[in-house]
Amino acid sequence: MKYKFYTADVFTNQIFGGNQLAIFPNSQGLTTQQMQKVAAEFNFSETVFVFPPQTPQGTRKLRIFTPATELPFAGHPTVGTAYVLSLIGEVSLTEDRIEIVFEEGVGLVPVTIKSEGEKPIYTELKSAQLPEFNNNIPSLRELASILGLEITDFREDKYRPQGVSCGVPFLFVPLHNREALGRIQFNCDRWQQILADHWSPSLYVFCFDPEREGSDLRSRMFAPSMGIVEDPATGSAATALGGYLAIREEISDGTCNWRVEQGFEMGRPSILEVITHKSQGKVTDIRVGGSSVLVSEGSMEIPDI
Repeated sequence: MKYKFYTADVFTNQIFGGNQLAIFPNSQGLTTQQMQKVAAEFNFSETVFVFPPQTPQGTRKLRIFTPATELPFAGHPTVGTAYVLSLIGEVSLTEDRIEIVFEEGVGLVPVTIKSEGEKPIYTELKSAQLPEFNNNIPSLRELASILGLEITDFREDKYRPQGVSCGVPFLFVPLHNREALGRIQFNCDRWQQILADHWSPSLYVFCFDPEREGSDLRSRMFAPSMGIVEDPATGSAATALGGYLAIREEISDGTCNWRVEQGFEMGRPSILEVITHKSQGKVTDIRVGGSSVLVSEGSMEIPDI
């Protein structure tokens, strides 16, 4: 049977930037095995399959696959799917700012869509889960061997390695500067030995040394366990990043904002907006958003498996 699909570049306002995404807006009838095969065929970081909602609050149900596995939540598929569904008329843009709700493995994920002239220009998710933290981490020497860096490249102040999850766990590793970030030579063998079975096996490496004016951080993300050696824009990691950074801010009540650069070393520059709210010293709300661009549309004949 043939299924319609679209592809988009997410967390960018220019084609050939951001993170690639395939979306099947009407996926009824597909099995888990078929969806995994399709995701492997596209070989994008993620492919999204859209289904009718199963709750009164839901707008659509999403199932999200990497080339190797299904994910309970992912950021660029969430904001990218909201963009595409509103662009093709599957979601009505009745006002310049609307909120829809996606049903994902982590629960209900609210998404805000901002539009101009009935065209979406910005989509922003709200995390379904507040951050969970884990301090059982490898040594700096072990991390250096995975990343091909020196121990002196790592920060050891209040910004130190820590595992954080808002549905998908990541190990956050801060470096001193962009020069060190650019020198990373990821060693899959050492990752397999040290991190493959870790609580947070995916590495999110960053520094406060961005390239573009207006940005606050530069990052790279490596997730071999998901079938992704390096990802150009990772919304689920940016969501957890909002928790990692917010607990280190002295502000007890208010809003913290960060603009994150990712994917530049891959030739796919991406910009992610991270907004975290705190109340009485605790993180109460995390949002991640950005722009998207439609790239292509077509149909795929998906055989029974």
